[in-house]
Amino acid sequence: MAAEELSIDTLVIGAGQAGVAMSEHLSKLGVPHLVLERERIAERWRTCRWDSLVANGPAWHDRFPNMEFEGLDPDGFAGKDQVADYFEAYARKFNAPIRTGVEVTSVERLKGRAGFAVTTSDGAIEARRVVVATGPFQRPVIPPIAPQDAELTQLHSAHYRNPEQLPEGAVLVVGAGSSGVQIADELQRAGRKVYLSVGAHDRPPRAYRGRDFCWWLGVLGEWDKEVAVPGREHVTIAVSGAYGGQTIDFRRLAHRGMTLVGTTKSFANRVASFEQDLAANLKRGDEYLMSLLAAADDYIERNGIDLPQDPDARLIPPDPECVTHPLPELDLRKAGVSTIIWATGYAVDFSWLHVNAFDDKGKPQHQRGVSKEPGVYFLGLPWLSRRASSFIWGVWHDAKHIADHIVTQRKYLAYRDASQRQQDARGVHGANTPDTACDEPHAPKTKEVGVN
Repeated sequence: MAAEELSIDTLVIGAGQAGVAMSEHLSKLGVPHLVLERERIAERWRTCRWDSLVANGPAWHDRFPNMEFEGLDPDGFAGKDQVADYFEAYARKFNAPIRTGVEVTSVERLKGRAGFAVTTSDGAIEARRVVVATGPFQRPVIPPIAPQDAELTQLHSAHYRNPEQLPEGAVLVVGAGSSGVQIADELQRAGRKVYLSVGAHDRPPRAYRGRDFCWWLGVLGEWDKEVAVPGREHVTIAVSGAYGGQTIDFRRLAHRGMTLVGTTKSFANRVASFEQDLAANLKRGDEYLMSLLAAADDYIERNGIDLPQDPDARLIPPDPECVTHPLPELDLRKAGVSTIIWATGYAVDFSWLHVNAFDDKGKPQHQRGVSKEPGVYFLGLPWLSRRASSFIWGVWHDAKHIADHIVTQRKYLAYRDASQRQQDARGVHGANTPDTACDEPHAPKTKEVGVN
């Protein structure tokens, strides 16, 4: 790390969508800052997603306000590499001071003075403020029920790439959110026998009456909800932009040959056991779908909007055999299952962040991203300020709030009382004393750092 970068006003950790958004707002407000990224900009989009992944929202919606996707139909769905390229181009647009290939390994509060000591793979930095923009997808989670069986190929959805990657044989996909159902669908289209373990979920329409579900959640105020319904903060959403965008319908997948099973309960001697909750989980998904369609109809009538009818949206196929007579267990060997894909989500990892910003369970304590530890901020987490907080467009607005908070704090630090101003005017402490926003013993020093 260059000498002039050893001290900085604001250090942003992570250069995914959250870090890039944060840098844009800080740049506009003139806040000296540096963004550190241990790999490349938007690395998770490039290397922690399967090859065919596309964004779950259309291009007009899943973007920052100040730049569209180049060469992509606004109603289309950007592929994962297009999304990563978008963030790289966006960072270049305002010459974001991003340093790639630098991992932050420790953050601790300085003793007896303001700021934090930051240890990185490329040296030490002192920062007056730290914005943790590492997002919610830090550590893939495979539940402890996973069988200890060397003959089975087991991988998390973060490490799945394509059907050709897997050994021959049937596949059990555990988890039926957006990742699980899209991977299961792709495997079935590739000719694999697929068993899909379906837990509780919400199933929105891909589109209704000519408008995408992202539009409906917007006009209905769902994206701006600030408080989740208790117990539904982390509800699994089954939605997809794959193959041009289609409403997820588990029954149709089953009628095409996929076998649906309930929530995976346990494994013993190569036999998987399932909860008998499949029908209930499908019913819950149907109820969410119908409630959203009804809310959309009410909105159309209330506002006198002329949109075409869409009766097919309410059609529910008949229950397939695997729903009416659900499997209580599956002998993986007899069924020819050679692979288990765990689409079971992620956990955050703040083990490197040694500050008083967490509750007794290790959960960040904050208000709209401003943590209880002064000078530490969180960005990109689900429900940071509202439902949209962990999505591309939502994180941009959360970043603006945090940037404004930082500017306010810098203004307070810039305050000088009347006697100090008089001393400055007389040159008591030296002529031309700068009245900087962070007039402190370790004032921020940085040079412009372009995108690597």
